[in-house]
Amino acid sequence: MLKLTIFVFMQKIIRLLSGILFLGIALFIFFLVVTGRGETTPPQSVENYEVKGADISAHNGDVDFERLKNDGIEFAYIKCTEGAGFKDSNFHENFRKAQASGIKAGAYHFFRFDSPGYMQALNMMHSIRGKDLDLPLAIDVEEWTNPSDRNTSAIVEQIKHMAETLVENGYKVVIYTNKDGFARFYRNGLEAYPLWLCSFTDIDKDVKWSFWQYSHRGLVKGLDRLVDLNVFNGSRDDWAEFTGSRQQ
Repeated sequence: MLKLTIFVFMQKIIRLLSGILFLGIALFIFFLVVTGRGETTPPQSVENYEVKGADISAHNGDVDFERLKNDGIEFAYIKCTEGAGFKDSNFHENFRKAQASGIKAGAYHFFRFDSPGYMQALNMMHSIRGKDLDLPLAIDVEEWTNPSDRNTSAIVEQIKHMAETLVENGYKVVIYTNKDGFARFYRNGLEAYPLWLCSFTDIDKDVKWSFWQYSHRGLVKGLDRLVDLNVFNGSRDDWAEFTGSRQQ
């Protein structure tokens, strides 16, 4: 009887350890996917684009923009705000240093599905007030960390409210999203705005885009951590025409 009890106990321990191991592997794979560390080597086609950039937030820590520029980075989208009230603690300093280095600087806002678009626009405009922006404002639209129970049409309407409010106040707008967001949101009412698409593989030829975020694990001089890397879709003449956020 004692041997049988020990055997049953050991079986339970083995099942428990197996479950913990499986959960650990699943969490590790999930981490790789959401951080971009599971991505493959960037597509060779990114070398066809002359103008390269990065996007930066407080999570990147202290950024040496002079070294970024010397490493070929020509523009930087810098996180400004999120939702109706959050402001990135490093935005003003990052923006100042980027422009001082000669890097074209823009601001991006992480869109929250649970806040009115109008209020999110006010939050962003409050943070960029008085700044001479080089790039259109970017609205970052993605499902990650957002509520999963929101209706797609309702989300798109709030994104449009934010974008329209920014345009009414004299700003140009681009929409950032990944492939899932492109299918769910961008193609359901946001096509009027230039697209900044995240894709770790070549973008389909029938998709019209302005910026391509091709990596979440870029290594560049001036940053001790991995950074998101981007290219602009166009020639240097196109770039000169595109830059500038205030409508003429």
